[in-house]
Amino acid sequence: MWDFSTEPEFEKQLEWIRAFVTEEVAPLDLLWPHHHHKQPSPWLKKVIDPLKDAVRERGLWACHLGPELGGQGFGQVKLCLINEIISPFSWGPTIFGVQGPDTGNAEIIAHYGTPEQKRRYLQPLLDGELFSAFSMTEPQGGADPLGFRCAAVADGDDWVITGEKFFTSNSEDAAFLIVMAVTDPDADPHQRMSMFLVPRDTPGIETVRRTRYMGEPEEAMDHALIRYNGVRVPAEGLLGERGRGFEIAQTRLSGGRIHHAMRAVGQAKYAFDMACERVLSRVLRGRPLADQQLVQQAITESYAQIEQFRLFVMRAAWRIDHGDGYNHEVRRDIAVAKVLSARIAHDVTQRAMHLHGALGLSNEMPFGQMWLLAPGYGIWDGPTESHVSAAARLILREHEPAPADLPTQWLPARIEAARSRYADALAEQAAEESVTS
Repeated sequence: MWDFSTEPEFEKQLEWIRAFVTEEVAPLDLLWPHHHHKQPSPWLKKVIDPLKDAVRERGLWACHLGPELGGQGFGQVKLCLINEIISPFSWGPTIFGVQGPDTGNAEIIAHYGTPEQKRRYLQPLLDGELFSAFSMTEPQGGADPLGFRCAAVADGDDWVITGEKFFTSNSEDAAFLIVMAVTDPDADPHQRMSMFLVPRDTPGIETVRRTRYMGEPEEAMDHALIRYNGVRVPAEGLLGERGRGFEIAQTRLSGGRIHHAMRAVGQAKYAFDMACERVLSRVLRGRPLADQQLVQQAITESYAQIEQFRLFVMRAAWRIDHGDGYNHEVRRDIAVAKVLSARIAHDVTQRAMHLHGALGLSNEMPFGQMWLLAPGYGIWDGPTESHVSAAARLILREHEPAPADLPTQWLPARIEAARSRYADALAEQAAEESVTS
């Protein structure tokens, strides 16, 4: 039985979050839209620290990790419900201590880090005192670890990292980077890589290009091309065991993909609410826009798309909470959710923007940034195509090929089998019909 309900106490928390982000967090986006992943200046700390303290007082800070790490140990269902609310606001994740890429980095340090690594990197990350970056994607290999060229070679007690990484998000303002590099090129394909914790000021880290997300200004978060020129990392910089980089990356990315999916829902709902308000307010040819049939179709399609996808994501989150973690069924549904995220973000935002007419295209509505973000859902944490293939493989694993040349549902064979099974009844039917005729 599926049950996505939460206890009344948590429902009150969600009500508080809705009011809090609307009243306190949304204004930050209007004034400082690109400061949320940077070390704040003293004047900005005076603004945001009380907001973070308010979140902590409600027991909602960094709630993706367990109490022993300063979080609440919320399951994926609760995390999804929170992400749905805060996602329309770029400052939301930072104020709640769940901003990427830091949440994923914190999760793998919590799982695989040594006590010293947790002290040095994890605790300041959870306290919101510093930011981090995840350096995995490469210029040629993309997000496919099997095509990676950046390598780490053992040299005495150290590791020496050489190679390039592209789209390392927030590399400029990160205190440290988690770097995925090839350490065992001749090993099994999924055991070739290892993870390293590298302080950002380590000699040999070169920023080749300060890439930004499309349409964003210079002060926005960078997604840089970084070159590691013989970067020397001590042995204690190895995160987890040698050769387990692929496994660690999957641990990091799986939860993030569910959160991305629910953030796509949150963005879509934000766009949908604006669309509903607009069509009820705008008059066209003497009638409210909401009375036009094609407008009604757009509203209905958006509502159905949001609700269908939301339920799908919530079921995947429920399975994680009540099953064996990221098992076969969960990985299948995460892959499908990843594929659908970009579609819902695109479709609902486009309809809402269109229903606003010229105003929707202007910089006086939020749609511009939302529209630019929509394609990202198809690329972040792996391209859509790779997840389509992964989902298909996992789905087909649940099925078997036909035992013969023809399909098992081939009607002539099924009819013949049914006739053989009910031969006596068919004979009696024929005799009865011959008498009555």
